[in-house]
Amino acid sequence: MAHHTVKQGYADLVARINRFPQGAPPSELLFQILEMLFSEREAELVSLLPIKPFTAEKAAQVWKMPVDSARIVLDELAGRAVLVDIESEDGFTYVLPPPMAGFFEFSMMRIRDDLDQKVLAELFYRYLNVEEDFIKALFTQGETQLGRTFVAETSLPMESSLEVLDYERASHVIESASHIGVGICYCRHKMDHLDRACSAPMDICMTFNTSAASLTRHGHARAVGKAECLDLLDEARDRGLVQFGENVQQRVNFICNCCGCCCEAMIAARRFGHSHPVHTTNFQPAPDTELCTGCGKCVAACPVEAMTLVSANDPGKPKQKVSRLQKDLCLGCGVCVPACPEGGITLIPREERVITPVDSVRRTVTMAVERGTLQHLIFDNHAVASHRALAAVLGAILRLPPVKQTMARSQLGSRYLDKLIEWNENRPPAD
Repeated sequence: MAHHTVKQGYADLVARINRFPQGAPPSELLFQILEMLFSEREAELVSLLPIKPFTAEKAAQVWKMPVDSARIVLDELAGRAVLVDIESEDGFTYVLPPPMAGFFEFSMMRIRDDLDQKVLAELFYRYLNVEEDFIKALFTQGETQLGRTFVAETSLPMESSLEVLDYERASHVIESASHIGVGICYCRHKMDHLDRACSAPMDICMTFNTSAASLTRHGHARAVGKAECLDLLDEARDRGLVQFGENVQQRVNFICNCCGCCCEAMIAARRFGHSHPVHTTNFQPAPDTELCTGCGKCVAACPVEAMTLVSANDPGKPKQKVSRLQKDLCLGCGVCVPACPEGGITLIPREERVITPVDSVRRTVTMAVERGTLQHLIFDNHAVASHRALAAVLGAILRLPPVKQTMARSQLGSRYLDKLIEWNENRPPAD
């Protein structure tokens, strides 16, 4: 690859992206991707935007231009799914999403004629699947990850289904969403341009709530009702796809229906499984060796190679195999359950419950603390943080376990935060 000079606007944008808890390591390929998605002037302007949601008035202040001019730029970027615009009674609020899950995926969620998606797909593949620095940074740093697995509710036995909380159900995410959008699967669309896509459904990537409202408003996803989305969920499960979504309990913004061959989350889970790149469900399969015939269909169904065949250790049948689960690799998705023709696999609760952050603020704060980037959420040199946003971040810190509070205190070196934590620890319990 011939080296080309990186223009300052793109260099500034990369620095801005890396103020997210999940950043994007600089690379020749990354600069080429950004050059396809942003003009240099747009890159320069976006690099100045706050991390937290902002208004057109705030952008105008930062950019030193009239509000009407700033709004035109913001709406253009939102129209290309670079920004997410959130509508409320007071007008629009904007936020720059991270690369993943964010504007990388959004760029491939519909067929577009304003850019060469084949070239873009090739760049994405090389940046994510060949260089690997981005994927490693995204999926292996810290304990708290961006995404989590949803259990296949239809695979749960009756006694276990009673133990599933609402937020653990993909069906509940759909039924409780304010807006629903369905777009093209970024991963399979990318692989399709590379002639590597599988036969799994393409038009099945689900977005919800504010993200869905923005994407459907600008034609990057189509608005669907709850009934159609639930039908698509059933189709995905029938095809053995894994539901991978945002790692929060409240107001989940996306659920992907993932295959093992194309989807970045599943590929990462196979590469870095022992590092838990994707949060598991609170269940795991328990194969019944008495019923297992060693057919291997559960092995073929598992997207992360957690199910294997081993010797049955039967002297009378020296070639007989049985399935065995590698617990530290298993996502607990349950796709292996219907794959077994003998009904020999049951989902059972894990010994230790998996903790899911309540909302995106708490998840982001926890990720930032674990990755040493908390200061970016508190101190934003490009814009004055709002009192509301600052209060949300500080409130999330106060809800962290003591070990992570200590990490937060050491990163910020703030007397105010020290006193706030001490006050919170010593205040009398509520009646």
